[in-house]
Amino acid sequence: MKKSGLVLCTTLLFTAPSFAAYERNKAVPVQQVLFGEVRSVRNITEQELVQDKANGRKTFGGALLGGVIGNQFGGGSGRTAATILGSVIGGSVAHNKQQTSHYNEYHLVELMIKVENGEQFMVVQDVDSQMRFNTGDDVRLVYLSDNTVRVDKSY
Repeated sequence: MKKSGLVLCTTLLFTAPSFAAYERNKAVPVQQVLFGEVRSVRNITEQELVQDKANGRKTFGGALLGGVIGNQFGGGSGRTAATILGSVIGGSVAHNKQQTSHYNEYHLVELMIKVENGEQFMVVQDVDSQMRFNTGDDVRLVYLSDNTVRVDKSY
């Protein structure tokens, strides 16, 4: 069972941001419920790099606009050269200007929980401002049917 706790911890650590989709007012099947006590609480953060997925469209749009502008100049082969040059410059400018990315920071809580049979589990989940955990709190580990676990206070 210790092995399953380690697997659970590892799985939850790498899938923690998915807990943000925890929905209210929705009935979901529960696989198992364990009751225990919080042994330690640690607030942690995780950053995720988010890149602009519209870069390709914006680069293409810049190249198209540059080509249209370049096509207005010259005549014959000069016009063709101006169109190509305008496309390259427009695409390059749009691409360089749109290289945007930023970090989303997720606030997580790491809980070490000792359940009734003496086993310990470490769970990482999103911070819920309505549910702050402290050492000694009685909690329940709710295993949902989609292989996620949620820790809630046990009242």
